[in-house]
Amino acid sequence: MNAIFETNRREVNSAVNYDETTDEELLLNYREKNDRNAFEVLVKRYERELYNYLRFYLGNADMAEDVFQTTFFLVHQKCRLFDEKRAFRPWIYKIATNQAVSLKRHKKIRYAVSLDDTFHGEENLWNVYSSQFISEEADPCDSAVGAERKKQVRDAVEQLPESHRKILYLVYFQGMKYREAAETLGLSSSNIKSRLSAAIKKLQNLLPKATA
Repeated sequence: MNAIFETNRREVNSAVNYDETTDEELLLNYREKNDRNAFEVLVKRYERELYNYLRFYLGNADMAEDVFQTTFFLVHQKCRLFDEKRAFRPWIYKIATNQAVSLKRHKKIRYAVSLDDTFHGEENLWNVYSSQFISEEADPCDSAVGAERKKQVRDAVEQLPESHRKILYLVYFQGMKYREAAETLGLSSSNIKSRLSAAIKKLQNLLPKATA
């Protein structure tokens, strides 16, 4: 992944134990003390997690990298606006999600989510959903029936409202608590729960019933 900022490597200040420093403290160190090492630690902490989220959300590796770069540039630009009484993770996910939504609308990206198997309740639905997210390549042993099922689920996911897709990605794929997802999307926790339940029910209704 390309570097966000072209900076010379510095020796880490021995007085700061970055491993034990919270995300919020790192951002404040960068904001108040211009600690570039703190910013680089933040980038490394979120490099894999946030990039993977954007990769699955956008369905395109190059666009995910672009949004990742833009997100941390905006973190740099907006760090003065960060409320130190709040958590960093929902804040950065809100920035990243907004950028991804804007890019997707601009590019009219179609989702390319591959799913398989049958669904029996919310928990099993997402077990299948997330397992297919992790797979980067198609299984060469997939049968014609399996391929058709994947297409059915992909088409069903594409029919969900954007608001429902965002909650699915944040809560199930990223493992966010309802409170974190609520803060990220500017909703209440109860609203997150109700939309999540509605999203899963819609998926189940949109999908043809599996035959034995």
